[in-house]
Amino acid sequence: MGGRIIILGAAGCLGRAAAEAFRDSGWMVASLVRSRSLSRIAPGTEPVEVDARDGDSVIEAARGADIILNALNQPYTEWARFVPPFTETAIAAARTSGATLIFPGNLYNYGSGMPAAIDETTPMRPTSRKGQLRVEVESHLRMAAEAGVRTIVLRAGDFYGGRNTGSWLDRVIVKNLRLGRITYPGPLDIVHAWAYLPDLAAAMVQLAAMRKNFEPFETFGFAGHAVTGRELVGAILKMARCNLRVGTMPWWLIRTFGPVVPVFRELAEIAYLWREPHRIAGDKLKNAIGHVPSTPLETAVAAALHDLGFQPAH
Repeated sequence: MGGRIIILGAAGCLGRAAAEAFRDSGWMVASLVRSRSLSRIAPGTEPVEVDARDGDSVIEAARGADIILNALNQPYTEWARFVPPFTETAIAAARTSGATLIFPGNLYNYGSGMPAAIDETTPMRPTSRKGQLRVEVESHLRMAAEAGVRTIVLRAGDFYGGRNTGSWLDRVIVKNLRLGRITYPGPLDIVHAWAYLPDLAAAMVQLAAMRKNFEPFETFGFAGHAVTGRELVGAILKMARCNLRVGTMPWWLIRTFGPVVPVFRELAEIAYLWREPHRIAGDKLKNAIGHVPSTPLETAVAAALHDLGFQPAH
């Protein structure tokens, strides 16, 4: 077991969590980042200073890799500019090195009106710009696989935990926790799909170890935590051990200013994910790897809040 993995975007939330999981499983991990992000990579991994916009340097850095994880991400407003070329760079690096490419899929592909349970056969009907872009990316990955680039897509809900900042959890839900407030983005009785990053990263390690057993292009759904807002808030309250006010996100304000504030426009397009119940069916992943890592919700939420610097009241 093991080998060499190069992680593109290793200083990001998924990249670092994956680097730690692969490192702890005996893999040689190369963390590819820009120089200004070196301090954020996982200890015990090889730092590789490369700007992902320099495709030739990425390809050279990936030589000898068994796995390439494309964990690159950009602000919502920059997706159209950076996601397509970063995808092509990752494909080219995998083609040159002969590595298996792993790509983290999400739920934007399905759009408003998606079914309550999503699996690998669910039709993709995006209703947002980011959703359409994600469908195009996965189409390119499939074509690359048909041309010889072995590819695994592991689809998950919203990330949280594992020192993750910039998520819905820290930017919205518990942003004002120290002020005694929780802000939930949707109705509390709607099921929403979440992925605790240490669990997701551990599942990636298992898929990487079994990659030669799969078809050239495979997609797997990571079930994670599919819970209502009330269940998530309950886990937060249990960790906080104090009374908190629970409010809702002002979507009307976001929609109103969407035409002039680009990030509001992007958020408004995916608001349906908080209004429409959904979960990811993980049967195919379970059948493929056996035990799927799954930390209990309350334990995962408590760890995530601890990593964000929150301590329970005494």
